[in-house]
Amino acid sequence: MSSDKRSQRPAGDASQAQAKTYYDDFSGWYERERSRGYHVMLDDIEVAVAEPFARGKDILEMGCGTGLIMRRLAPLARSAKGVDISPGMIELAKERGLDVQLGSVTELPFEDQSFDLVYSFKVLAHIPDIGVALSEAARVTRPGGHMLLEFYNPLSLRYAAKRIAGPQRISETRTEADMYTRWDSPFVIPKLLPPNVQLEGFRGVRVLTPAAFVHRVPVVGAALRRAESLVVDSPLRYFGGFLIAVLKRVD
Repeated sequence: MSSDKRSQRPAGDASQAQAKTYYDDFSGWYERERSRGYHVMLDDIEVAVAEPFARGKDILEMGCGTGLIMRRLAPLARSAKGVDISPGMIELAKERGLDVQLGSVTELPFEDQSFDLVYSFKVLAHIPDIGVALSEAARVTRPGGHMLLEFYNPLSLRYAAKRIAGPQRISETRTEADMYTRWDSPFVIPKLLPPNVQLEGFRGVRVLTPAAFVHRVPVVGAALRRAESLVVDSPLRYFGGFLIAVLKRVD
């Protein structure tokens, strides 16, 4: 297992409680910057990666947050469900009319082999028990079904920027330092997978962006957005700040 060695690893119930408190606090600020620029670019790329796998399928979002991604994929799917550990996030997602419920990605409240697609963006990097979360994703995926699971990549400009800038504020009283964060390279991720899961490839998100604020510059931001969409599946994908593993359950 690879993780950011500067992060402390909370265990068991303490970790669950920490995550719930953190994301409840975050829920009030979560969408403040999500309707423009950098964050819209990330959402658009993640949706584009997931769309072909979601069409006409039963899908699950692990760590659905307020439902910003789920609301775009649900109309394409046969059925769409979401789970999140934060009551605050779930409340906002339900206001969007989404089928979501409280639950942990390390103990999913669903039967075995319930979904054709299980996806998770910007969540697994904050899970200390990553092996348990990956096994849970595989458990609820049908044989032949897919998982799109996103990791934070230390081989990226984003990692360098985080080290330089330090933890950012996520609410009036909290910063990113209040939450466990792991960084898993494309060389380590295959070693984390359950035996019944096959890695089909990676998609790279935020490959070229040196810092999020660059997307606020009109001409530069627009050009960078186009460039980012072109390198998602290129050889440069391995340097994406967000690395989406395309996985298939093989048994």
